[in-house]
Amino acid sequence: MTTLIESDEHKALRAAVSDFARHRQASDNGTLWREAAKLGYIGVNLPEEYGGGGGGITELSLVSEELGAAGSPLLMMIVSPAICGTVISRFGTDAQKREWLPALADGSRLMAFGITEPDAGSNSHRITTTARRDEASGDWLLTGRKVFVSGVDIADATLIVGRTEDSRTGRLKPCLFIVPRDAPGFTRRPIDMELHSVEKQFELVLDDVRLPAGALVGDEDAGLLQLFAGLNPERIMTAAFAIGMGRHALGKAIAYARERTVWKTPIGAHQAIAHPLAQAHIDLELARLMMQKAAHLYDAGDDVGAGEAANMAKYAAGEACVRAVDQAVHTLGGNGLTREFGLASLITASRVARIAPVSREMILNYVSHQTLGLPKSY
Repeated sequence: MTTLIESDEHKALRAAVSDFARHRQASDNGTLWREAAKLGYIGVNLPEEYGGGGGGITELSLVSEELGAAGSPLLMMIVSPAICGTVISRFGTDAQKREWLPALADGSRLMAFGITEPDAGSNSHRITTTARRDEASGDWLLTGRKVFVSGVDIADATLIVGRTEDSRTGRLKPCLFIVPRDAPGFTRRPIDMELHSVEKQFELVLDDVRLPAGALVGDEDAGLLQLFAGLNPERIMTAAFAIGMGRHALGKAIAYARERTVWKTPIGAHQAIAHPLAQAHIDLELARLMMQKAAHLYDAGDDVGAGEAANMAKYAAGEACVRAVDQAVHTLGGNGLTREFGLASLITASRVARIAPVSREMILNYVSHQTLGLPKSY
């Protein structure tokens, strides 16, 4: 199956989402979420037997991109259906699937994702949130801290990455736990961000949070396999988010360059304006191709190939987004910094795609070591 040309089905989905996003009357993200869910867009990647669309990350990334391109991005699509929904679909127990997947698919419940820690940003091997068993009851007890967790206040639960001791080796290995929002000992504090976003960022504290045995997602010994089942979709969806944002900014700049006239000539006729916009468009299109490749590889079950492509897609999309936003603001001049045109806020927002969920430098480390076979520096 080629990833270069979209199928008629995907073209139709793209057109439908674009039309929905451009003509919606919703006044807030919560309403947009519910409307999109009602049309099947939020759960398009989840299994049909649990109320989803039966598609994959390919379809979900397409939805996310088009919402962003219309100026209506939904950050929690990256987290709730893409990361958490995917992990539960692949590794959850039957009970977890029945409880969570239908609600994640119809948008009635959301799930956040907590992995980053104050002293373990890019290095997931240094995660200190630990889970230990209460031998008497079989419950799990989680203790630790997380930072930069999106949407905890609107999520019904958070999928927390902790570490348990491997009974065979004594080493700590990552495991995933569903922590309900109101669990005793589970507290959150909002982080004061310069970034203006509907979805807030939080620091979490887990103080001996007691969870039943059924809160563990998947096999206790699967470790990194289950973790990266969620992290690869996260990178692909972040790429889609960034491409959508870049397209939105570029669209505003193109419209302005066509109409803004100086000395009887639209400014878009000048190559100093036209060429940088054309370059930004090319960069976004190239990033989309890599994103589509990564999504197809992931949906085909090639986790190794998807890991490499997802990192490259996220890198390319982040760079393309920042350049597109910068050029859009520059095209509008002073107008690019006014509230009327809505571009100034994207200057900060576009940086997120370079930083999260993994920095461009760590992606370059990954490619140099994993792809090129160069010696590891860390």
